[in-house]
Amino acid sequence: MRSTITGTARLTKTHKLSAAGLTAAAGAAALAFAVTPGHAAAETPSIAVKPVAWTTTDLGAHDNIGKQSDTAAAKAKVDAAAAKKKADAAAKAKSDKARADQQAASRSQARTPVKPAAPAAPVKKAYADNLDGWIKESLDILKSKNIPATYDGIKRNVMRESTGNPRAINDWDINAVNGVPSKGLLQIIDPTFKAYHVEGTSWDPYDPVANITASCNYAADKYGSMDNVNSAY
Repeated sequence: MRSTITGTARLTKTHKLSAAGLTAAAGAAALAFAVTPGHAAAETPSIAVKPVAWTTTDLGAHDNIGKQSDTAAAKAKVDAAAAKKKADAAAKAKSDKARADQQAASRSQARTPVKPAAPAAPVKKAYADNLDGWIKESLDILKSKNIPATYDGIKRNVMRESTGNPRAINDWDINAVNGVPSKGLLQIIDPTFKAYHVEGTSWDPYDPVANITASCNYAADKYGSMDNVNSAY
């Protein structure tokens, strides 16, 4: 319904009620349209969302949580390293003690003394069992005792006294008459043999080497050397 109002007019009570009724009817129609199925507006209703307000206090709390997490992780890492170091030290101490105990036990064990090896016997020089060998062996002994003599001087006197017979004995000269006959290669009497015996040789005056060595010792004392003897001595 359309009404033209000219000039200045006043709405009567009837007019006001009529206007209010029209307004209410329009509102009801709009509401009915909004909830009627098939309209796009009904499928996507508007929902008012209240925004969340953030404050600096909230941000600080979030940072503190992150820092606390990092600190806890670092502390756990340090604690793990310390525990490992302690375990390694304990294992090393245990190993060192076991090694020390083993060494102490080894030292305390009775050891069988090692018997020293017997010194090797000196190689004895071989000499022929004849006049040549006897003279050479006697010369080696004389040399070790610093008693002068030569091969030629010994052999010359041996051949004159006994012709090289180690068992020769004189039973007719004055020594034999006195009961001390001359014996052996160089015809030495028992008292002289004993007085000039050379250590390391036999005490038997008939032994060829002992006889030559004692006779040369006597000749060196009385004549300077057996080489200086050219007759009975």
